[in-house]
Amino acid sequence: MTSLTCFKAYDIRGRLGIDLDENIAYRIGAAFAVALNAKTVVLGRDVRSSSEALAKSIAHGLIDQGCEVLDLGLSGTEEMYFATTHFGADGGICVTASHNPMDYNGMKMVRAGSAPLDAASGLARIKELAETNAFEKSATLGKIIDVAEEARAAYIERICQFVDISALNTLKILVNPGHGTAGPTFDAIAARLAELRAPLVFERLFHEPDGTFPQGIPNPLLPENRPATAEAVRATGADFGVAWDGDFDRCFFFDHTGAFVDGEYVVGLLAESFLAKAPGATIIHDPRIIWNTQDLVAKAGGRAIQTRTGHAFIKQAMRDDNAVYGGEMSAHHYFRDFVYCDSGMIPWLLIAELVSRYGPLADLVAHRKAAFPSSGEINFTLEDPKAAIARVHAGFQPAAISIDEMDGLGFDMGDWRFNLRTSNTEPVVRLNIEARGNADLVAQGVERVKRALF
Repeated sequence: MTSLTCFKAYDIRGRLGIDLDENIAYRIGAAFAVALNAKTVVLGRDVRSSSEALAKSIAHGLIDQGCEVLDLGLSGTEEMYFATTHFGADGGICVTASHNPMDYNGMKMVRAGSAPLDAASGLARIKELAETNAFEKSATLGKIIDVAEEARAAYIERICQFVDISALNTLKILVNPGHGTAGPTFDAIAARLAELRAPLVFERLFHEPDGTFPQGIPNPLLPENRPATAEAVRATGADFGVAWDGDFDRCFFFDHTGAFVDGEYVVGLLAESFLAKAPGATIIHDPRIIWNTQDLVAKAGGRAIQTRTGHAFIKQAMRDDNAVYGGEMSAHHYFRDFVYCDSGMIPWLLIAELVSRYGPLADLVAHRKAAFPSSGEINFTLEDPKAAIARVHAGFQPAAISIDEMDGLGFDMGDWRFNLRTSNTEPVVRLNIEARGNADLVAQGVERVKRALF
């Protein structure tokens, strides 16, 4: 039995040729079929150069266990989520490493009904079976069915239902897929919006899918990856800009000045918007940056529930509490009416509607940024993360008003707060700091926590 290191907390990520290869992908496909007793499985893949071969190996593993493989071809993770429920499949897999380095790849998986998979709900069993690698071919082999055209058409209809076309003004929107997977899907959505007479004009940047990522891995959460989008927004006179990560389940916003809009303020805007339509509804949020969202939800008469960071945990909380919307400051946005899953396409349509109704994005978030300034996510690579976090805990505990250990360490220091946690997918420690109305406290907090870490 071979130990497989590519299995993480709620998905699969690994270095190619070390943690993950085509043989392992075959075994994971076969294990997925056996563990879920699956007869039909949706399969998609991102644009990475290694993704097509890995997807073929997964498909062979599924077929050898008697599964029909509903093939989406090149597609975003959210298209797999949607198609799994749309076709009534027993599960879904998208081959993607999202924003990880070039030498990585991975898989995101769901059960029937697009329900999340974690260790308790089947991922541990898939890992065990893949490691054992004792599969016998089914007497009746499965087959691959191309459903790409049907699946995308149904997905686009669902996406477009989230926006009130009649409320849209003429807006120019700069879009940047970063040569990732988003381009073709976006173009199909834009074509449908044109048929519906939506008065939107689009400027495209780094639009063609290219698995070599000539502009670098698309990950707009990193500050060094933002200037190209910011400059293009200004150069084209766009009303706002949108950039996606590799599999476009996250989307990031830039206002008309080219300024990056931190994810927690987008979460607040969307939460407020949904509560205006569904008074008293539940909103799910992650534990990293929380005060802005909690304040807005309370003022709108909703119920804010905090849960662990990560798409599998947020999705389960969405289902458990029938939440209308959930958001992570890392730019994942989840929707009850999108099979409780995250989408990188729905948010920009909702922001277009908000800008049309209420004015520039910069104005919509300015007062929230002043009320609850934040640091953005700061990543540290440490030799001994556990020891470093223990030093922070010991140093800040005496003065803390409260300590939240739901996901890493959340220290409420009164006028400022920080969350420190290890990544579920990368060997780094992530720091987020927020304050009440005083940006100086954010900067001072960053320096204090850094001193404790090192």
